[in-house]
Amino acid sequence: MGKRGPAVKYVVRLNSEEREQLEGMIRTGREAAYRQLKARILLKADVSTEGCGWDDARIAEALETRSSTVFRTRYQLVEEGLEAALARKKQSTSAHARIFDGEAEAKLIAFACSAPQRPCTLVAAAFGKARRRAGHRRGGQRQHDRARAKKNVLKPHQSRYWVIPPSANAAFVAAMEDVLDVYTRPHDPARPLVCLDETSKQLTKETRAPFPMQPGQPARFDYEYERNGVASLFMVFAPLEGWRHVAVRARRTAIDYAHVLRDLADTHFSKVDKIVLVQDNLNTHRPASLYKAFPAAEAKRIADRFERHYTPKHGSWLNIAECELSVLARQCLDRRIPDQASLETEVTAWTQNRSNARAKTNWHFTSEDARIKLSQLYPQIA
Repeated sequence: MGKRGPAVKYVVRLNSEEREQLEGMIRTGREAAYRQLKARILLKADVSTEGCGWDDARIAEALETRSSTVFRTRYQLVEEGLEAALARKKQSTSAHARIFDGEAEAKLIAFACSAPQRPCTLVAAAFGKARRRAGHRRGGQRQHDRARAKKNVLKPHQSRYWVIPPSANAAFVAAMEDVLDVYTRPHDPARPLVCLDETSKQLTKETRAPFPMQPGQPARFDYEYERNGVASLFMVFAPLEGWRHVAVRARRTAIDYAHVLRDLADTHFSKVDKIVLVQDNLNTHRPASLYKAFPAAEAKRIADRFERHYTPKHGSWLNIAECELSVLARQCLDRRIPDQASLETEVTAWTQNRSNARAKTNWHFTSEDARIKLSQLYPQIA
């Protein structure tokens, strides 16, 4: 198709430097969209030997813009120069009418100053109300129909799972106050407080080699992955000591639990008189698990090293180790880990970093607080 005749009045004729500048803007793609559009318009309208020489209608159709935009770009190039043609169109007047003009402002200030009391308050109130009206008009809504009212709209398609404790349950209250009293004991190095909790981690392998990170570019992983089993993690956390240990095992049976307790008693706290152990009320968290794993004499020896306290059912939030597991999940487990060996390496590095920083937990919630804030959980005595 041949060239069409250019506009009669504003003819675009670019030199080699101008064409090179415009083509560079389009090629790099780093300029704003409106500047790239105007660069394309000028290149299409150029009537030099290297240009297309298209008319306004054809340019507008090809670039999906308006003919008035093409005409204005021609005009700005011819009358004001290349930079003016590439600049954004300036608004001559505001899109919204002013609430006050100079005369109205002068009258309001004069009225406020003549008031017998609190003139500054009157001025602030008047201007504040006007500003709010203008803001609502700009937002396309009425003054008393704000967008945040949507927060109160019912959303039946959404739901959340929650640990709901039983109401007026004596067993729950007794276990809760027992654990809370343990947390308020003074620090005793001979009887350290240790909390234990468990979780699992799905192991996933990459099916394609990821792209490593580069300056200005994060690492990129394929969305597809391969499941590679599940590993169990036992968190033992001494909140007053700032010490923690995570045992990674293939399962979390009674046998695994027994071996974690033996390591805790014989390796990590071998020189203390007794370990005050707080744990969830699971069926494996019993002295019987020790007798499943070890001879009776050994099981009895290990069991006597612990003073056990159990959080109530539906009250796992009372276990401080659960808080530490939450930190572990956010800082270490929130990515794909291919196998158990890699998981052990990652968890060991995280544990050493946290323990070297002496990260502790300062528990403040007491039984007295529970009797006030959780009064619905307590039985009502007539």
